[in-house]
Amino acid sequence: MLSLHGKIVAITGASGGIGEATARLLARRGAAVVLSARRGERIDAIARGIREEGGRAAACVVDVTKSEDVRRLVATTVDEYGRIDVLVNNAGIAPISPLADLDTEGWAAMIDVNLRGMLNGVAAALPAFRAQGSGHLVSIVSVAGLTVSPSMAVYAATKNAVRTVHEGLRTESTDGVVRTTAISPGYVRTDLADSMAEPDVRELTRRTMDAMGIPPAAVARAVAFAIEQPGDVEIGEINVRPTVQA
Repeated sequence: MLSLHGKIVAITGASGGIGEATARLLARRGAAVVLSARRGERIDAIARGIREEGGRAAACVVDVTKSEDVRRLVATTVDEYGRIDVLVNNAGIAPISPLADLDTEGWAAMIDVNLRGMLNGVAAALPAFRAQGSGHLVSIVSVAGLTVSPSMAVYAATKNAVRTVHEGLRTESTDGVVRTTAISPGYVRTDLADSMAEPDVRELTRRTMDAMGIPPAAVARAVAFAIEQPGDVEIGEINVRPTVQA
């Protein structure tokens, strides 16, 4: 029987949605979790709730665009629990709009959070993984990068860049020390639409999420499946989307 008991997992973007659902599920299954996000009060409350239910959880305020913050997350995890087995790169934003809108600030923000934030995770976690002889990098990507829809060009580009980094890290990690998993959700009922700048796109996304979106717990189960595998098994990529999504 595969188990998460004893796993030490740090999660970015854990103040809601997929990150929160992942923290709660992993803790229920026996992992110790360190939640991180910019909203300190929110992650403190979630961590406290997990502990009240008998789980192990800590919280660390992190802005993933700041490399020092992500290094502090890894250091906090190691200080609290002795090691870090998994880093879940979940933080992401989607201020999407047609390219013709020339929302260069939105483009830069997506690059900073979705791509540079993930690279900051690699830079922070990889030395710890190497030092302890094992580690697992999990990133929440998106099916938006598999089929690029209107208004999604830059968002999809950042997600495909993350996919490329994962494949590069995999090919550089054939000694078996580091495992990588990219998980691509389809429509999930989260507040991601709140970060979308264009009103019509934002409203359409919200309606679609409400109509067909799967719960964040569905993605959390995919994360659990990937990290509970034995050390000689790597689940490289998982797509998780509504059955009715085209």
